[in-house]
Parts: sequence; structure tokens; C-alpha cells
Amino acid sequence: MSDAVTVRRALAQSSLVPLEAQVLLAHVLGNDRSWLIAHADDVLPQQELAQFVSLARRRLDGEPVAYLTGTREFHSLALTVTRDVLIPRPETETLVDAVLAHLPPDTPARVLDLGTGSGAIALAIAHARPRADILGIDQSAAALLVANGNAQRLGIGNVLFEMSDWYSAVGDAQFDVIVANPPYIGAGDPHLGEGDLRHEPRAALTPGGDGLSALAIIVAGAARNLVRGGMLAVEHGYDQSDAVRALFARHAMEGIVAHRDLAGHWRVMTGRRCER
Repeated sequence: MSDAVTVRRALAQSSLVPLEAQVLLAHVLGNDRSWLIAHADDVLPQQELAQFVSLARRRLDGEPVAYLTGTREFHSLALTVTRDVLIPRPETETLVDAVLAHLPPDTPARVLDLGTGSGAIALAIAHARPRADILGIDQSAAALLVANGNAQRLGIGNVLFEMSDWYSAVGDAQFDVIVANPPYIGAGDPHLGEGDLRHEPRAALTPGGDGLSALAIIVAGAARNLVRGGMLAVEHGYDQSDAVRALFARHAMEGIVAHRDLAGHWRVMTGRRCER
């Protein structure tokens, strides 16, 4: 790109998908995409142009937009994300929505978010249900720094983050809901070598093997920490619905329901601890 490059020309010459180009340039300029449209013929300062060109090249090399900008919107919350955490995805909003449908807006409740990562799920629930108390746990200290930073920046005070390997530090605490988006991709899945997944923390994507081991731990341990009638809600792979339903049934969950994501894939399983 030569001197006197306008916003319009910079976007057109970036070779990026238009939406991604707009997101990156808006990030560099500290404005939103609507500003770009209104100022399409403005000349870009050389420093900002150079920054945009650098980010565009990195995106063309495969780096995720969320890591390049350091942000991702999830359930209407602007979250900080780093390479230490999984990038929140739209399908995980299905998991949050299933939990919110179970929790009355004005009723106190306790929620445990297993493997919280950036805190996306915990913070979305805490924001929508201010009378609920949310505990998000993760075994990654780096992830917990991101989650705590998000809570502080967003001013969400009804969530606490602690370090734990699944249930190990939870003890006998009782919760109305246990929710989890654990690693569930099979070790041999070719998607792990494609797209954004190449850059995300592998431990947050796959537990190895057939991808079900973390889900098995979560489902098997849920009854101990759920109140009677409490809900377990988990995200799983698009082809794992039958296997996860079988796990729920094996561990005496009742009212088992499968939920489709916005793309139509079976993505979330919910069930309740037996009342008896």
C-alpha cells in the first residue's frame, strides 16, 4: 500500500474477508465498523496503516482475529481473550441459554462453571442472573488471570474464580447448576490442524483419545455437588450427542434433553440429579 491510502482502499487491498478487515482496522483506529463506513474516504495515518497491514498479514497466515484484537464478544459481553484461553464461540451461547432457562431471574442460586477459561460462561450467567453466585474454576493460572480481569473490567461482582482440576478443590459444596464446556475433540480429529484451532491451547480443545474423557469425569462427579433436582449442562461435539446422553443416563440423571446450536447441530446436553 502506497502513501495517501484511504480507509476504503486499505480494506479493499487487504485480501481479507471484508468483515475481518473491518474488525482489524476498527481495532487499530480505536473506532467501530460504522465509523469506517462513515469515514471511508479518510486518509489513514502511516503508523495506523502499517499496524493494519501487519495485522492483516498475520491474519492471512492464520492467526485468529480474536487473538489479534485481544477481544471477543460473547452473549453481549466484550471479553478480553489471550492465547491462554479458548476463543468463546457462538455455539457456546446455546449452553448459557439452557442454564438461564433453568434459573429464574429473581431467585438466588449457586452455579459451578467447570473449566472456565476466559470466564465467558460464568460471566454471561452472572450478568444475566445478578442474584446467582457463580464459581468458575480452571486448572490454568494464566486462564484465571484472564477470567478475573474480565470480571473486574466488566464490573461483575457475583462471580468468583478459583484454581481446581475439575472437582478436586470443590469439596462437598452444593450447587443448583453445574455447567461445563470441557475439551471434547478427539485426538485424531483433523480439525485440530485447521483454522483457528491451530493457535488455541490444545489442552482446552482435546483431552486425547475419543474426546469423551473430560465429559465422563464431569458427568460422573456431578451428583456429589448438585442439589437434588439440580441441573447439569455440558457442551459436546456435534457427533457426541448419543454418547453423552448415555453418560447422563448411566449416572442417574433424569429429564435428559439434547439442545441444538444455531447451526442445527446437537451441541448441549442437560439433565437433572434425581430427586430421590
